[in-house]
Amino acid sequence: MSPRAPVRAYVAFGANLGDPRKAFALACARLAALPRTGIVARSSLYRSAPVGVEDQPDYINAVIALDTALAPRALLEALLSIEAEGGRTRDFHRAPRTMDLDLLLHDDIVLDEPGLQLPHPRMHERAFVLQPLAEIAPTATIPGHGSVQSLLAGVADQSIERC
Repeated sequence: MSPRAPVRAYVAFGANLGDPRKAFALACARLAALPRTGIVARSSLYRSAPVGVEDQPDYINAVIALDTALAPRALLEALLSIEAEGGRTRDFHRAPRTMDLDLLLHDDIVLDEPGLQLPHPRMHERAFVLQPLAEIAPTATIPGHGSVQSLLAGVADQSIERC
């Protein structure tokens, strides 16, 4: 079997415990060190309120663009390993976290497997994903939902600010 050709993938970063800036630096360093993978772009850091929960600190969010020859499942497994290194625990649904890495898009693949959905579910409804994604990939399209630019209007009521 021949090696995969690199494709563009997008990874969302979020953290609201510990030092999110250090966690972002660690995530970027580990992503850049993955085999057959390189960082193409990183968005600015953004501050947003937690979604669906109260009494948690604000999140720091960003999106990282990669060119990678890793398959979606292999990339997801690498993201989970990086989260663990960054101190991520999964105490309860929507728990605060030191690092959250979500595979948003992997080329134009649409996939629904246990533990892996592409595009990432609900990404098209969240300003903390769309705004940083639009910064680094203004012409990106989310399969089944439309262009990032057109989706931004639907989340204009969500508070997000560039750090």
